[in-house]
Amino acid sequence: MEVKENFGSVKKFQLSAGLVVVCCFVIAFIVFEFVFGNSSNFIGNDVNNHPDNLLGTIYKGGPVVVVLQALFLSVIILSVERWFAIKKAQGSGSLVKFVQNIKSILQTGNIREAQQVCAEQKGSVANVVNSTLIKYEEMHNDKELNKEQKILSIQKELEEATALEMPALQQNLNFLATMTTLGTLLGLLGTVIGMIRAFAALANAGAPDSIALSTGISEALINTAFGIATGAFAVIFYSYFTGKIDDISYSIDEVGFTIVQTYSATHK
Repeated sequence: MEVKENFGSVKKFQLSAGLVVVCCFVIAFIVFEFVFGNSSNFIGNDVNNHPDNLLGTIYKGGPVVVVLQALFLSVIILSVERWFAIKKAQGSGSLVKFVQNIKSILQTGNIREAQQVCAEQKGSVANVVNSTLIKYEEMHNDKELNKEQKILSIQKELEEATALEMPALQQNLNFLATMTTLGTLLGLLGTVIGMIRAFAALANAGAPDSIALSTGISEALINTAFGIATGAFAVIFYSYFTGKIDDISYSIDEVGFTIVQTYSATHK
């Protein structure tokens, strides 16, 4: 029972993606209005004039910048959260070395030592392995079930323990996957809006409105930059975390297979 209570230990690191996005929208709006929109960032301290620095140029990117900033900040925060969660799931030591140690110990048949290694390693893989080893001992002492039934029971415990751990690792990854496309599309939307304004300024009779023209171009380029940055970071982090989760899953499968094969080979 104590082992079951350890399952899902990475949940303490989980943040709600929806709550994070809302908070990031508030932060992005405040930064947009009071930092980027500060009058000191514009010529003559007038926000209607040309920007005097990069902050003012970002402000000229328009309201879509607020959305893109919020999503970009959300990607960063949730990526940091996932990093801590997966680090916790891997345990206190090298996951590769832990798997090798467990496999070596199982060859000697010392289940107690293997459980001690799990207690020292901690994390999702160790929790799953420890739970499976406990079932291994139960089946070893069971006199009623036949060998096939015992093996099935060990496999079932392995699957149930894995099912308790994996959802916590995959939390918020769907958000990162969505941002890989949505960030780029919103950046493109801001680009189109900016170009519409730029061409509208050029279409005026007589001399073009230089301020309106520069504002439209700024809006287009700034939104493009934020959109690409959001999509790029989301792709990088999503690929990294899914790779780490695959490593954890492979480690669980490898040790689980070894436990089942060890029982099959040492019991009649």
